[in-house]
Amino acid sequence: MSVRLEPEVLVDWFDRVARDLPWRRPDCDAWGVLVSEIMLQQTPVNRVQPIWLEWMERWPKPSALAAASQGDVVRAWGKLGYPRRALRLHAAATAIAAEHGDVVPSNVDTLLALPGIGEYTARAVAAFAYGQRCPVVDTNVRRVVARAVHGAGDAGPPSTKRDLADVEALLPKEDAFAARYSAALMELGAIVCVARTPRCADCPVYDSCAWQEAGRPAYAGPAKAVQKFAGTDRQVRGRLLDVLRDAPGPVTRAQLDAAWSEAGQRDRCLDSLLVDGLIEQTAGGLFSLPGDGGDHG
Repeated sequence: MSVRLEPEVLVDWFDRVARDLPWRRPDCDAWGVLVSEIMLQQTPVNRVQPIWLEWMERWPKPSALAAASQGDVVRAWGKLGYPRRALRLHAAATAIAAEHGDVVPSNVDTLLALPGIGEYTARAVAAFAYGQRCPVVDTNVRRVVARAVHGAGDAGPPSTKRDLADVEALLPKEDAFAARYSAALMELGAIVCVARTPRCADCPVYDSCAWQEAGRPAYAGPAKAVQKFAGTDRQVRGRLLDVLRDAPGPVTRAQLDAAWSEAGQRDRCLDSLLVDGLIEQTAGGLFSLPGDGGDHG
């Protein structure tokens, strides 16, 4: 299986062409890697990078973020989307500061025990921050393996057990080299073996790619859900949060109502934000970001 994605070839390619991202630099610690991994979930690199830089300057270690209010954290999250990630990161920072001496753990199981940290993030931190040999599987990696190893046009529905086993079988034995290889696999899927218009002529494993050998068959698996944004609850929730981020203090219900005209959807989204802890209602009936019930200065 590994002949399809020769480690030396792929890592050499990565060393030459990898994007210069701040969380990949030698001076970036495990906290910076953890913040980047949470931010990068379902969010493009170009949107994450400026926000990540701001966060690391403002909150350079977990205890600094833990000391911030949830409202400040949600406000600083800005337009990254899926703002519950900001609250999960705040919760993880609080646990790291209180239980791990302000140092992000290196063990996958210990990372998984942190609030809001799932399988992918725990493995990514262990590999990319601590140079460990453990399979790291995201959408890009699944697509590369599906094409180069299995000869399919794209990956089918995810299966954690199968996907981890696929990548585990590819990893070199030595820890640091395996971690570098994991990063290379991910980079290949992000910039060359992309979903719609793969740049096969630039691929370092073109000559051994099973998909090329099979004549590049179209993806024939189950239809994938197409994510839309306009008019969805995600958009409405974002509009409501924007009102609060831009306000100097708590806002009235009328100010929130002005953010979206369809009352039923707006009310449903406001209720969901309250349930998720992203918005709070004050004793006086106003609305604020969490912890911002008083005047925000």
